[in-house]
Amino acid sequence: MTQEWTPERTAALIALWNEQLSTAEIGRRLGITKNAVIGKVHRLGLQQRRPSPKPKTEPINVLRLEGLRPNMCSWPIGHPGEETFHFCGEQIAEGKPYCTKHCAIAYIRVKDRSTSVA
Repeated sequence: MTQEWTPERTAALIALWNEQLSTAEIGRRLGITKNAVIGKVHRLGLQQRRPSPKPKTEPINVLRLEGLRPNMCSWPIGHPGEETFHFCGEQIAEGKPYCTKHCAIAYIRVKDRSTSVA
């Protein structure tokens, strides 16, 4: 069942739009789809809203190459060339370049060959 755009419903849509609610939330409150909201907003010529850009957040304790020291895990995190690329930096496992967590990923245990049947 299609609901009509009465002056009251249109006023409610405009008020909710001006409160910066999402089209989905406006639709829920008015009992219509977000696409119906978008269509009516477009027909009314209401000011378009652009999503605000997400702030670039850098991981806490970012460790760059120049910050690596002996006994620090050198497991790369992210993709080289991206701003968020860094290294793990945790305490390394004895005799390895990585921490225990990253050693578990990097190294595969060799099965005991003495139990295999030839």
